[in-house]
Amino acid sequence: MESYGAVTGASVPLGAQQWPARKVPVAGGELLVRETPGAAKDLPPALFVHGLGGSSLNWTALGLLLNDTVRGLAPDLPGFGRTPPLPGVGGIRQQADLLGKLMDTEFDQPAHVFGNSMGGAAAVALAAQRPEQVASLTLISPALPHPRASATAIWFAAVATPRLGKAVLERTKRLPFDRRFQASLSMIFGDPRTLPPEVRQVYEEELRRRDGLSWGTQATLEGARSVLLSYLAPPRRSLWADAAKISCPVLLIYGGKDRLVDARIRTKAQRTFPDARLLYIPKSGHVAQMEYPEQVEIAFRQLIA
Repeated sequence: MESYGAVTGASVPLGAQQWPARKVPVAGGELLVRETPGAAKDLPPALFVHGLGGSSLNWTALGLLLNDTVRGLAPDLPGFGRTPPLPGVGGIRQQADLLGKLMDTEFDQPAHVFGNSMGGAAAVALAAQRPEQVASLTLISPALPHPRASATAIWFAAVATPRLGKAVLERTKRLPFDRRFQASLSMIFGDPRTLPPEVRQVYEEELRRRDGLSWGTQATLEGARSVLLSYLAPPRRSLWADAAKISCPVLLIYGGKDRLVDARIRTKAQRTFPDARLLYIPKSGHVAQMEYPEQVEIAFRQLIA
């Protein structure tokens, strides 16, 4: 297993501390995974799953806040972060299967699973497929089917459309980087002006690095199509049907300024999961674990108390 260095220390802001990383062979390929530094080996495991276009770095602050309670593992899903694509692993259910295999390799007991956006959808599918492996589920703006389409969601559907999606992404990539960066900040975060400088810097560095990857566009297209197809699935095969089967404690987190997932779906989500608690953060956008990690930390501690 190849190891990577990390920037850690009490003097370094939480959002800038990279967890130690290594490569793990899974399903005929390799996943880059990061582990929370300072977590005791006898703590229960936690799996952190990022969303479309994200990476394991999306969990830096939250994982460090919880490193006295869980020993976290955050993978870069295939086609994102520093993990290259794996054939046949671009969809939500394929990602869930891959995550289950990673847990077989890395964990010897049920894990607390965290998922954001598309990673939240994959976490729901994982918990339905392998209930014995999931101790609790924390879902931050999960990409569950929603009857109302926002303007951003319509753009997202266009990206998921064959041919059109590729043209949209390639045209967007030709725009000046600063313009795309500001648009991305506005789409993902509730109020980019309130972001700690270190979080903004890490987010910018990741976006610049992703620009240089030959497979970034295709991975985004496959992920977007998978989310769209999950919206079109018949009721008995939908993620809502999966949600209704999940018996472990569930924490649902939604942001009032989320432009990708309409927070009004939180009522249906809380009714559908058999054992669900809700945290609504009015000023948060799509990634509450990056914007309000302390609030997410407290809610999770209450969930498992």
